[in-house]
Amino acid sequence: MDPPTMWRATTVQACGMWPFAAGSGSPMTGVPLGQHLFTGATVCGDPLNWFTRARYISNPSLFMLGMPGLGKSTLVNRMLIGLAATGVVPLVLGDLKPDYADTVRALGGQVISIGRGRGGINVLDPGAMGEAAAKIGGEAGEVLRAEAHGRVLNMVAALVTIVRGRPMDDHEQSVLSAVLHHLRERTPEGRTILLPDVLRVLTEGPPRVRSVTLDRGDDARYRDAVDPLHRSLLGILDGPLGDTFASETSTRIDPNAPAVCIDISGIGEADTQLTAAAMLAAWSDGLGTVAASHALADAGLAPRRWFFTVLDELWRPLRAASGIVDRIDALTRLNRSLGLGDAKITHTLKDAEALGTDADRAKARGFVERAGMVVCAGLPKTEMEDLGKVVGLSRREIELVSSWSSPPGWGVDGDNEEPPGRGRFLIKVGGRPGIPIKVAITDAERRLHNTNTRWTPNEDAVEKAAARAAEQVARAAREGLGGLGADAAAGRWTA
Repeated sequence: MDPPTMWRATTVQACGMWPFAAGSGSPMTGVPLGQHLFTGATVCGDPLNWFTRARYISNPSLFMLGMPGLGKSTLVNRMLIGLAATGVVPLVLGDLKPDYADTVRALGGQVISIGRGRGGINVLDPGAMGEAAAKIGGEAGEVLRAEAHGRVLNMVAALVTIVRGRPMDDHEQSVLSAVLHHLRERTPEGRTILLPDVLRVLTEGPPRVRSVTLDRGDDARYRDAVDPLHRSLLGILDGPLGDTFASETSTRIDPNAPAVCIDISGIGEADTQLTAAAMLAAWSDGLGTVAASHALADAGLAPRRWFFTVLDELWRPLRAASGIVDRIDALTRLNRSLGLGDAKITHTLKDAEALGTDADRAKARGFVERAGMVVCAGLPKTEMEDLGKVVGLSRREIELVSSWSSPPGWGVDGDNEEPPGRGRFLIKVGGRPGIPIKVAITDAERRLHNTNTRWTPNEDAVEKAAARAAEQVARAAREGLGGLGADAAAGRWTA
């Protein structure tokens, strides 16, 4: 039997029906997500509100798994919209499809495109952290400036790692740090440092840089120490990453924007090096902006702001470079102190098993273990059983979510039927029983978020093409095509 319809009301409104009123066990703190699959009660929730207000979870993070096409991005998109309405700043630091750019634009936010011919990031630019350090001044400003130096150093080291396929040596990081300090001290205020400047300093070999190479005045020893790093930096500038990272930042992140999306969808899926570099640069720049915002708030120069980061299609950056695993691993451990909630979305736990080293696989599995909320869309039964070893799922929950992975029925009229699991999710928090929900999206969400845009017929373009063809036929008929009759001309164009 279908459960009776449940209505929600305050005690003032429903006082006359008191004998028939009942409390609901569904959480009501946070962004409205959907209805409980069995009771019809409204279910609300998101990582930030469940961490700060309801205190259901000890870590403001969400990990979502599910087969493609079942609405994972749509649910996170709803959280993004709801949190933005409460003053939280959504940060999509590397939109790979893109799934969130239109939503960020609708919220009045900033969309930055990164890719060849689209825009670039100067990884040596301290960005918002440098500006905040100048505003704060004093000892606190120096601390922030030192942190910005470390962030820039790590980012250049990450680019070298991507080009080489292995990490930098320890003495090379010392050389690079000395070069950056040398450039900071001698670059006029208002001018940003670029990667070609680093090559120039390595070529000149000033005393500060030579001292960390232990060359002892021998030019040959100095060249032996810096030439591998010099070659790797040349490989960045003259290789596949040069167009994107060798010049000025095309568009800086606006620290006051209500939402930010860094769109890297223009990078080809097979271009793993550029994808990895763009993701790392986007995360470095975005998290630097978060650190600058908190430093300004600590100094009393700006209001306190919270942030919500989204990392969709997690499997792509994880496989692109090992440095990204470390970056995300650090984020999941420190997001409480960063004033930062996050949502990570992927397809299955097997995405972690495809990583190159045992250390990377262990770190990726830790993303699920440390997540405050784990949300499951439709998954095969074997996948759910593996997940149950990490999260703790009952047999009933495994069977329920597994049933959502079934394909749609055969439509006898040729219509495109929806899969039975689309819009259905199970929310797990620790050892609590899961909350199954059904999400129904609004027309506004449907217009902003369509992950199948490439498969949607462009009716406007078809109509324009038909109009152009009709105009060509009419023009050919008027001109006669060098003596041909209008009928012949029309027949030729029709063919």
